[in-house]
Amino acid sequence: MRILLWHGYLLGGTGSNVYTRQLAREWARAGHDVVVFCQEPNPELYDLGGAGVVRPDVDGLLPVFVLDRYEGYDVKLLQDCTRKELDRWVEANASAVREHLPADLVFCNHVLLGGPVGAATGTTYAVKAHGSELEYSMRGRPELGIWGREALAGAAAVYVGSAHIREVLEEVCGHVDRVVEVPPGVDVEAWRPRARAEALAGLLTEARSDLPNPGGANERLPDEGNAARLAAFLDGERPTVVYFGKLLLNKGVHVLLEALRGLDARAIVVGFGDYRAELEELADREQVLFTGPLEHRHLVHLLALADTCVVPSIFPEAFGMVAAEAAAAGCAPIVARHSGLAEVAEGLEDEYPLELRHLASFTTGDADELREKLRELLTLSSAQRSALSEGARRAAVERWSWTSVVERLLEPVSA
Repeated sequence: MRILLWHGYLLGGTGSNVYTRQLAREWARAGHDVVVFCQEPNPELYDLGGAGVVRPDVDGLLPVFVLDRYEGYDVKLLQDCTRKELDRWVEANASAVREHLPADLVFCNHVLLGGPVGAATGTTYAVKAHGSELEYSMRGRPELGIWGREALAGAAAVYVGSAHIREVLEEVCGHVDRVVEVPPGVDVEAWRPRARAEALAGLLTEARSDLPNPGGANERLPDEGNAARLAAFLDGERPTVVYFGKLLLNKGVHVLLEALRGLDARAIVVGFGDYRAELEELADREQVLFTGPLEHRHLVHLLALADTCVVPSIFPEAFGMVAAEAAAAGCAPIVARHSGLAEVAEGLEDEYPLELRHLASFTTGDADELREKLRELLTLSSAQRSALSEGARRAAVERWSWTSVVERLLEPVSA
């Protein structure tokens, strides 16, 4: 198939960005002719499996769901843009896609603005709904919900990553036909268990290859000096907890920091966002290391070193990709039990020994419960820890591997 994959943003750093590049790689590897439309300035940094890349000219405007700094763009929340601005932006992207027709499928990310882009191409299109546009920009704004529903009406399929997002889509946009539930995928070849010595060596090698970032001036790059800091922090066999994701209030990292108090454990907090300074003030800096954002090339090693990965979000999540990736690395996750994360917890529980299933999740926002579950998990016997690790890995391979995901995405539009 010839597939034009539209994504209006970058290819690294956030969930939908990573989703797009992984999808492109897997489809291209499977033999499909794939072209990615995005705003990534350095696509050569990513393995896209041979997929082509086009950067549409959007005249400097970037409508987003969460405000971050994007060099060279006028960044505005989608809901703060005028309809004229958004229509112009949609047409600029759709025009770029139309130049590469014909295609068997135009696959667009995000109900808004992916749905309108797909509709404006005039050809067969499908839309992948993510939680970000629905929760951060569209919820509570009926005019955006109506626009989203109208754009999805002509789609050959509308994909959601979980039953939770199916419900959110209906709440925000009203009834939508041809909704198909397909979870995001995990690269189970890259995310895999590793021996401690191998994982530590790999992590430090990747950190040494990071670009210079004096004073953390570029929040999208890892902190400078991470290699030396990680080597010192990870010295010895002390229990290790990892968080990776955006550093926003809604992600609940403050809940994790509160839960760590009184635990004999160290924690590594990975990510960027506008809440980082406050989190650093809350953290015990002898117990917690902040690294800035890390890429998958770092994280596949870091997660293999960790005893657990905590996903403490206090805001609805479309799925729980972080938890699924940790699970693939054999690092048993503990997730807040709500929205799409609850579905990940259920998948883990199905593979865990009965007596350990309660360690897959905790009550949202409850730092005390999280602390007790961390304490229990971190003091399990080696046999119990192995059972959790093996169960987590099994859940990832059988439920969330990219191999099964990419095939399922094409079934409704190729029938």
